[in-house]
Order: sequence, then C-alpha cells, then structure tokens
Amino acid sequence: MAKKDNRIQVILECTEHKASGMPGISRYITTKNKKNTPARIELKKYNPIMKKMTLHKEIK
Repeated sequence: MAKKDNRIQVILECTEHKASGMPGISRYITTKNKKNTPARIELKKYNPIMKKMTLHKEIK
C-alpha cells in the first residue's frame, strides 16, 4: 500500500532582484512537506546575476 504523498514542488524567487529592476530572474525549484510547513518558505540562496546570497521566497 502506497503512502499519501505530502511533498509538493515549490518555486523560490529572489525578492531583492525583483525589487532592483535588473533584467533577468533568479529562481530555484525545491520540495517541501505541506503537512509540516503549510506557510510559504523563505530561504537564503545564491543569486548568480547579483553574485551574492539573497532572500528567496516561495511563489504560487
């Protein structure tokens, strides 16, 4: 019997890059357990266009 799948795929988008108005987009794809983490996640990830660590938030 298979388990109920609680992991979903989410997209993380850079907030600093979006606010700066520079061309391009920094996005990452990851998974999260929707049962344990129902709220949107925020992670610090590397932005290759800005060449630094920036805050990435989950988008729908």
